[in-house]
Amino acid sequence: MQNVFKAVVSLLLAALPGLAHGLTLDLPGKILGEESRSEARGSHALPLGPFDGQSVPSRQVDGAVDQRAWQLEAGDQTTLGVIEGLRAQIVAAGFRVVFDCETRACGGFDFRFGTDVMPEPDMHVDLGDFRFLSAEKGEEAVSVLVSRSAASIYVQVTRVRPSDPTAAPVAASVDLEVAEPQALPIAPTGEIGATLDAEGAAVLEDLVFASGSSALAEGDYPSLAALAAWLEANPDGTLALVGHTDASGSLAANIALSERRAEAVAQVLEDRYGADPGRVMAEGVGFLAPRATNQTEEGRQKNRRVEAVVTSTR
Repeated sequence: MQNVFKAVVSLLLAALPGLAHGLTLDLPGKILGEESRSEARGSHALPLGPFDGQSVPSRQVDGAVDQRAWQLEAGDQTTLGVIEGLRAQIVAAGFRVVFDCETRACGGFDFRFGTDVMPEPDMHVDLGDFRFLSAEKGEEAVSVLVSRSAASIYVQVTRVRPSDPTAAPVAASVDLEVAEPQALPIAPTGEIGATLDAEGAAVLEDLVFASGSSALAEGDYPSLAALAAWLEANPDGTLALVGHTDASGSLAANIALSERRAEAVAQVLEDRYGADPGRVMAEGVGFLAPRATNQTEEGRQKNRRVEAVVTSTR
């Protein structure tokens, strides 16, 4: 099997009773890794157009959701060549392409973080080189995202089919209590400037938010003083404050919450430390870029964060 260059995969949704026929695709490369998630009854926001300045236009498709990501041996393949081959197979299976785009035409960063993408390292997306398409056939929908690294091609396929009416819904319990604010471990904030220079991004570990709240708790935050110092030392530099959440709640609600948190941090940076608002922007990506598991409270705390990203040094 290690010598087989072209792999054949079938999106059979085998874990979902009653769905006997799948979409079979030839993947152009040896499979180096595969991850998947399935829901017998779920929803998928099917992108219908590029990022429009506010959001990615989409249509909610309900049903049995199967999402898979593969890491393939790249060779000399391009993202264009890979997605063209997959598009031809999807069209041959009776699907109609409703939207397709490449990196910049999709909306770049905003499109990638405005769509449903499996987290790193399961699905890697190079923000300078990715391709996307979505297609429909009757009540079915499929979307494909292709990107690459230096040595690997990454392919994500999401398929939605009508749910099996005999599948029993899974009961779930929720805790409606609002937790008290908990501080994350404080990183050496004196190193933030050096980290921004070396890595282009740094996590502001000492920020404290109440659960579900966008308000920054009262207190002194050395990380913000370090950001202000970096801005003063780099008069041509600009920053993006990017908010992140854990996976509790809907994607739309979490993106909105993460953006409000980033905006709150930007406001404190401006009001308390005199930062120029024209050099600091605020964005939110919800739970789309976790750095830890969302299955434990410790992991969820790590995922609730704001990061500073260098956007320009002119």
